[in-house]
Amino acid sequence: MKSNLLFDFTVDKTTKTVFVNREFDANLSLVWDAFTKQEILDQWWAPKPWASKTKIMEFKVGGRRFYAMVSPEGQEHWSIQKFTSISPTTNFKFLSAFADEDENINTEMPSSEWDLNFSEQNGTTKVSITIYNESLTRMEKMIEMGFQTGFTMTLNYLENLLATLSQQKQTANNRK
Repeated sequence: MKSNLLFDFTVDKTTKTVFVNREFDANLSLVWDAFTKQEILDQWWAPKPWASKTKIMEFKVGGRRFYAMVSPEGQEHWSIQKFTSISPTTNFKFLSAFADEDENINTEMPSSEWDLNFSEQNGTTKVSITIYNESLTRMEKMIEMGFQTGFTMTLNYLENLLATLSQQKQTANNRK
């Protein structure tokens, strides 16, 4: 496993934008799948001890991911991601908002526009995420809610999961 992989989390209040750059010691197709396939997303898209539970996953332009972060006590916090643009293995964009269990968007909570870019060099995949918030107040609320800590934790879980998945794939290929 490579060390010294890039991880940068920057908050720019003047543009109401959060920038996250993270490298993973995994090939591009595996990292892309980790961000776009329900069965992999649900393994890492929540800070422990919370879990992610996807109810609907339609990864296509105009589609959506409707999911909950579930506490150990079973409390559910629902969110919806509406996919606005997809360029396979290089970029996708979505609108992200908190919602209730019936998919009604909660306008009192922060919503944001996510732009994820993927690139690979020498077996290391870089994911550059730009999160634009419609207002500074909403962005600050998102940060106050612990977004930086929680998202950092989830990306670290993803790193560990990718190492496991890469190892499983390598073992399977060696058996062929």
